[in-house]
Amino acid sequence: MAVREGVAYQAPSSFSSVSEYGYAILDTPGRLCDRALAVSTLTEEMTEVKAMSGAEMTRNLRWWDVIALGVGGMVGAGIFVSTGSAARLSGPAVVLAYLVAGISALLSALCYTEFAVEMPVAGGAFSYLRITFGEFPAFIVGANLLMEYVLSNAAVARSFTSYAASAYGVLQVDAWRLHVGGLAAGYNQIDLVAVSVVMFLTVFLCCSTKKSSVFNLVMTVLHMAFILFIIIAGFVKGDTKNLTHAGDPAANPSGFVPMGIRGILGGAAIVYFSYIGFDSVSTTAEEVKNPAKNMPIGVSGSVVVVTVLYSLIAVALCMLQPYDMIDIGAPFSTAFQHVVGWEWATNFIGVGASLGIITSLLVAMLGQARYMCVLGRAHIVPQWFAVVNSSTGTPINATVFLGGCTAAISLFTDLTVLLNLISIGTLFVFYMVANALIYRRHHVPEKTNPFRTIAFLTIFSVDAVTFVTIWQFDHHNRHTWALYLLGGLALAMTTLFWFKVPTAQKNKDWSVPCMPWVAAASIFLNVFLLGSVDRASYVRFVTWTIVAVVFYLLYGVHSTYDGERARTSLDTPLKEGIEFEKEMEQKFEGGLRPLVVQVKFESPPWIRVIPSSFHSVTLVPDMDAVEKGER
Repeated sequence: MAVREGVAYQAPSSFSSVSEYGYAILDTPGRLCDRALAVSTLTEEMTEVKAMSGAEMTRNLRWWDVIALGVGGMVGAGIFVSTGSAARLSGPAVVLAYLVAGISALLSALCYTEFAVEMPVAGGAFSYLRITFGEFPAFIVGANLLMEYVLSNAAVARSFTSYAASAYGVLQVDAWRLHVGGLAAGYNQIDLVAVSVVMFLTVFLCCSTKKSSVFNLVMTVLHMAFILFIIIAGFVKGDTKNLTHAGDPAANPSGFVPMGIRGILGGAAIVYFSYIGFDSVSTTAEEVKNPAKNMPIGVSGSVVVVTVLYSLIAVALCMLQPYDMIDIGAPFSTAFQHVVGWEWATNFIGVGASLGIITSLLVAMLGQARYMCVLGRAHIVPQWFAVVNSSTGTPINATVFLGGCTAAISLFTDLTVLLNLISIGTLFVFYMVANALIYRRHHVPEKTNPFRTIAFLTIFSVDAVTFVTIWQFDHHNRHTWALYLLGGLALAMTTLFWFKVPTAQKNKDWSVPCMPWVAAASIFLNVFLLGSVDRASYVRFVTWTIVAVVFYLLYGVHSTYDGERARTSLDTPLKEGIEFEKEMEQKFEGGLRPLVVQVKFESPPWIRVIPSSFHSVTLVPDMDAVEKGER
């Protein structure tokens, strides 16, 4: 059967003209109600949404690649700075602080892993929350993560300059930067080294994820060698007496736990941010072979490896110096220079920190590009960002754009300006993912009632917030009884929920054990750590969230509304074509050749809302050919 060219399908767009956009703005309340809590399905995320990128990402990563990416992303320069502050607060028990923080990170990692196995796509937390709580909550989380990625990566890139200089014996912080007198303070130190590092990694990430993984593996192994050197030197040259005695007993308490449990938990809140980085690894699920096997081993394994390394290096530091003598700003450099007498080790540590910065920056930049790619797939940002290069299998557009933003900020913005780097957004994401896992385990849309699950999550969160509030303001331990009461209430609520609310669905390939206890503990610990974040970080979080909401109202909600309208509008032509073909098959006894259809898609390329695989037309048969009996 011959078929003439059909009628081209014109995708509706709110951005095709000024009048259309004006109408869209007036219709914002209705569209917001329609899209804000719109939940996608696993099938849609794995097929339609994924197809928005055109070419597919290449699956060539195995569990050892994932572990290397996780370790490289977590063990950055932070270990060389945060350990000193935590040791002053926790004493030699800083090793316990690292264990507490490691357990909390592992709980969050397990929650991430179940989602990554069930839905191995590049969206990470954004995709997990989109299939659970809807589009708007997922976007707010994704927008805050992107902002933190870019700003923190810019700061880390600038810190590379300082550490690289110290590796050459140059101790002046701004020695390798150019001073420009005409610019305001905080923006007048031009850092070309930081820009060069960011652009180099951007190009490298565009080439191949596998090559980037191999590069990261090599750099991580070298960095681990420096870490092991510090550990061995600390155990050999250190003194176990320092683990139980203060340097100035008259001014500071002695003992392994001189500050008590409050000191340990306070130190855990400080060092926890040294673990942030495994969330970037979850975005590589779309590029991992056999995610059901490799993701659990890779993500959880990387957290365990990092916890062991952090604990050992903390013990080594406390053996080198009494906890009250440790320098907060440069703990290891000071220890080796003034205690051991190895001045050359200061340069050695500078080299190790530089390698750590490269690996953590590489993994973070890999993650940020994949978050932007999936936001493009969801139409919340222009779909141009969702394009995956067919030859390299990487999201080049998103990688280059965010790499350019990172480089621009790192060029002139001083570290003192980028103060709000404590990852409040990341902690908020960990909190949301744990909630999403419990909600998804115990609720299936249109099959179960979500009331009891929502009630549990709400009351449990309120209990955790109340606990951390009392903890922060009760400096004289006058309300310890209230903390025990709230902790007991949290255990009682979890136990009751465990018995009364049955599991509605469970991932067959891999699932988090001991649910809902694991996710509930993750929620409580993340709320506790959120309580330790300073006021400036909350101001930044709220400010950026407002910016993200405005963007969503002006662009995102209309773009996703257009995408959903285009997708549903295609159902009718496709069904008509199927019915027509069935009718023709009944008329011709000998069967028919497949329908040949030419498709046109008329829509501005920058605002394209449906993938080529979903383009459709109204089928128009060539009736002259039908009458002649052509098949």
